[in-house]
Amino acid sequence: MAGSSSRIPLSMLLRDKEAEDEEPKKKSREDWRKAKELEEARKAGTAPAAVDEEGRDINPHIPQYISSVPWYYNTTGPTLKHQRPQEERKEHFSGIDEWYKRGVDTSKVVTKFRKGACENCGAMTHKRVDCMERPRKVGAKFSAKQIAHDEFIQPKIVSDYDGKRDRWAGYDPANHREIVEEYLKIEQAKRELRAQKLKENPDQAEEEGESDEDKYVDEVDMPGTKVDSKQRITVRNLRIREDTAKYLRNLDPNSAYYDPKTRSMRDNPNPNLKPEDTDFAGENFVRFSGDIQKHAQAQLFAWEAYGKGVDVHVLAEPTKLELLQKEYDTKKSQFKDEVKNKVLEQYGGEEHLKVPPKALLLAQTENYVEYSRQGKIIKGQDKPIIRSRFEEDVYINNHTTVWGSFWSNGIWGYRCCESTIKNSYCVGDNGKGSIMKPRVESEQPDDGNGDDDSDADDNSQEKMKIPEQPGDGSQQDAQGSENAPHADFAKPSEPSVVPEHKENSAASHSGSSSSSESEAEVSSKKSKKSKKKRKKEKRRQQREERKQQKRLEKEKSKLDLALEAEERSQQRAAELLRQDERKRPYNSMYEVRVPTEEEIEAYMMKRRREEDPMAAFIGK
Repeated sequence: MAGSSSRIPLSMLLRDKEAEDEEPKKKSREDWRKAKELEEARKAGTAPAAVDEEGRDINPHIPQYISSVPWYYNTTGPTLKHQRPQEERKEHFSGIDEWYKRGVDTSKVVTKFRKGACENCGAMTHKRVDCMERPRKVGAKFSAKQIAHDEFIQPKIVSDYDGKRDRWAGYDPANHREIVEEYLKIEQAKRELRAQKLKENPDQAEEEGESDEDKYVDEVDMPGTKVDSKQRITVRNLRIREDTAKYLRNLDPNSAYYDPKTRSMRDNPNPNLKPEDTDFAGENFVRFSGDIQKHAQAQLFAWEAYGKGVDVHVLAEPTKLELLQKEYDTKKSQFKDEVKNKVLEQYGGEEHLKVPPKALLLAQTENYVEYSRQGKIIKGQDKPIIRSRFEEDVYINNHTTVWGSFWSNGIWGYRCCESTIKNSYCVGDNGKGSIMKPRVESEQPDDGNGDDDSDADDNSQEKMKIPEQPGDGSQQDAQGSENAPHADFAKPSEPSVVPEHKENSAASHSGSSSSSESEAEVSSKKSKKSKKKRKKEKRRQQREERKQQKRLEKEKSKLDLALEAEERSQQRAAELLRQDERKRPYNSMYEVRVPTEEEIEAYMMKRRREEDPMAAFIGK
C-alpha cells in the first residue's frame, strides 16, 4: 500500500488537496453582466455558439434548466451529455448478420471419448438425456467409436422492433445460387433444342419461337397475368420495368403533386427543363396538346347544336359535325364583316381602324419636354391635364361666356347677356336691360303640418308674369322647361315675381297682349303643379327625418343600456378576481345566448387594449 502511494508525486497530491479544500468562487456583478451580454449576443447571432467536449455547437436558445449540468458530472465546460442517452443504459441489439448457426461443427475430429461428454454419441454440447441420436447398443463412452461432432454454441439474439418482423432474417443468399444455376441449365437446353430445330426446319422453328413466350402460361400462375385457356390469350397488366414512376421524376416535396389513388401527376415535375429534354411533362401536357383542343371545341359545338334542334353527334357522325362547324364559322365571320361594313358606311371612321398597335403609340412620341432639377419645364410644353369629360371653353351662339357662369334666384344662365335660356342667341349688353329680373317676396315658411297644407297652397298661389318679345313663344316654353329642374333650390314658399321696368314691358306688350295672357296662365298652372310637388316632397323628407331621428334615439338608448351592463359585468369580474377562489360562486345559472349588436359594440368600446400606452391610467 505504501509502495503504491509513493509512486504519486507530492505536487499532485497537494494540488488535489487544494482543489478539494477550495470552495467555488462567487461571481462578481461584473462577471454576471459579462455572462449575460455573452448569452444575449449568442442568441442574436453576433457571437459564436458554445461548443461541447465533442465539438458540437450548443443551441443558445436552450433553457437554463436543460443546459445546466448536475454537480456530480464533474464537467469543466458547457455540455449536453447529461441530456443524451447514456451508454450504460442503452440497449444493444444484434446486428443484421447475426443469426443462429445451423448444423454441427465439423472443423474438429475427435478420436477418443472426453470426460463430461454425452455417453451415447460422445458430443460435448449435451448430455445423454438430451441426446437426439438413436440409442446405441454400446455407447461412445465404452466403444470410443463414431464420436459425433459438437453442435455450435448458439448466440443470444436480441432483436429490435424491425428485427423481430424481418421476414428474411437468417436467410443465406448462397442458397439462391442453386436456383440460378437450375434456370441457366434450362435456358441452355432451350437454346440447343432451338438450334437443332432450326437446322431441321427453319419455317417451323420461327413459328414456334413467336409463341414460345406464352407456352407455359397454363401451367404456371404468374402474378399480373390473366389467361383464357380456351382461346390461349395472355393479357399482362404489369408496367414495364424500364418505366420510371411519376413520383420519382422530381423528389422535391414542393414539386408537382402526385395523386397516389389515381396514379396521376397533372403538372410538369421539371418545369425548368426544356420540353425536348424531358421524357414526361405531366398529364396536362398530353391533355392540352395536339388535336385535343379541337376535339373539345367540336364536342362543345355538338352540344350547342343539339340544344338548338340539330341532330348531330361527335362520335356517331364526325364528318357531318365537321362540315356543320365549318359552315357555321364561315357564316359567322361573314355576318361580322357585314355588320362592321354597315357601321362604317353609316358613321365612317374607317381610318381609325388602320392605326399602329397601342404599344407603338404609347411607347414613342415626337413631343420633347425638358425639365429642371426642381421639376420645372425648361424646354417644351407640358401635357395638358384633362379636368372634365365635357368640352371646355366652347362658346356657342355668339356668347362670350359658357352656360352656368351666371346665377340669379336659383336659375343658371350666361353672364355675357344674363340670359337664363340655354342655347339662346347672345344679344350682348342690350339683353341685360330687356330681361326681367325676379324679385323675391318673403313669405311665412311652411311648418310641415298636414292640416295647414291646403291653406298654404291657396295663399301661396300667385301668377308669374315674364315679358317676352314677339315671336319668342318657343323660347319661353324652353325657359319654363329649363327652370323646372332648378325649382328645388328655391325656398319652401314660392316667391312671387313682380315685373320691373313697367314702362318697357308695357311698350313691348302693346302688340301681343292676348298671346301673353294665355302663356301667363299656362306658366301659372305649371308653377302651381311644381309647388304641390315640392310641398309633397318636403313633407315626405320631414317624415323620413323624424323616423330616422326616432330610430337613432332608440338605438342610442339601447347602446347606453349595453354600456351600463358592460360596466357592471367588468366591476363584478374585478370583485370575483379579488376574492378567494374557494369563495367564488358557481356559474350554473348563467344564461348562454348570442350577444346583440349593442352588447358587442359596448364590449369593443370598454375592452382593455394592452397596446395602448395609457391603458394603465384608465382606471385611475
